[in-house]
Amino acid sequence: MSTESEIERIEEEIQKTPYHKATQAHIGRLKAKLAKLRSSLDKQSGKSYGPGFAVKKTGDATVLLVGFPSVGKSTLINSLTNAESKTGDYDFTTLDVIPGMLEYRGARIQVLDIPGMIADASRGKGRGRQILSVVRSADLIIILIDSEGQLGTIERELYGAGFRLNQKPPDVRIVKKETGGLNINIAVKKPKLDRETVKDVLSEFRVHNADVIIRENITPDQLIDSLIKNIVYVPSVVVFNKIDKMDGIGFRKTGREIILISALKNRNLEALKEEIWKKLDLVRIYLKPVGKEPDMREPLIMKKGCTVMDVAGKILRAHSKGLKYARIWGASAKFPGQKVGPAHRLSDGDVVELHA
Repeated sequence: MSTESEIERIEEEIQKTPYHKATQAHIGRLKAKLAKLRSSLDKQSGKSYGPGFAVKKTGDATVLLVGFPSVGKSTLINSLTNAESKTGDYDFTTLDVIPGMLEYRGARIQVLDIPGMIADASRGKGRGRQILSVVRSADLIIILIDSEGQLGTIERELYGAGFRLNQKPPDVRIVKKETGGLNINIAVKKPKLDRETVKDVLSEFRVHNADVIIRENITPDQLIDSLIKNIVYVPSVVVFNKIDKMDGIGFRKTGREIILISALKNRNLEALKEEIWKKLDLVRIYLKPVGKEPDMREPLIMKKGCTVMDVAGKILRAHSKGLKYARIWGASAKFPGQKVGPAHRLSDGDVVELHA
């Protein structure tokens, strides 16, 4: 039986098996087998991605446009950036990766327009694995749709390919040992997992001797994710395009955060840019040379939660260890010019004067 056929067989068995406490361990084993087979399939096809899909990351962050053919990805990247992606009213206009650069709030954000996805892309259909290999480099994924039915399909394909949208890695620690069996500590109240399921899942991954600490009330799928190396955790934004041609207002009632735009008519693109900035968790830090006025024209773009030492490491590089202290002005300062240490966390718009 081929790997693809075995995957289909296990998926069908999972769907037919009713989920309750008595079947939890069995379903956990099936899902573990399924995850291993999908990972094996990715490795088998890793050498066949083909040319034209490798793009060097530049700028302060990388955003990928993911969607079905002809939803307007090329039009959107042309409207957001300086890219020149070919557009047309037919499928598969984009046959390669088209890069563009969005400049917003002083940040340079790389935007990539990739070929349109289709159903079963995670299994390789329509060069799906080639396309999804590019997605792994993203700091943010924009799912672009122009009809309601597309969203679920794209999210399923991304999930099947190992992408966990708007999630964080589960709080699971597995320390393998040579002997001693499994020591499982589930440190949560009313856990969704029982010890038998944990043992069965670990057994599928040939983990028979380990200290396991679970500090979060996770599902069997999340436990499996913690054992797979190619899982990617990435934020995403859902964007409904072509509102000038159809009614996307119904999405507002779904409870999902979906941005309604018209890439062709440049409608609501500023709201999309703001959402991109928000999801990327970027902040602007302005540098002030000692004894001089701060440079308020070109901020240093950092991740939210960055420290004075992080800034010093980016500016001073090899000399950052010689940092003595910093003076700061802005939201994170108790008073203007506050003297702080390397561990002080900075806020968006802070002015920093480094003393090294």
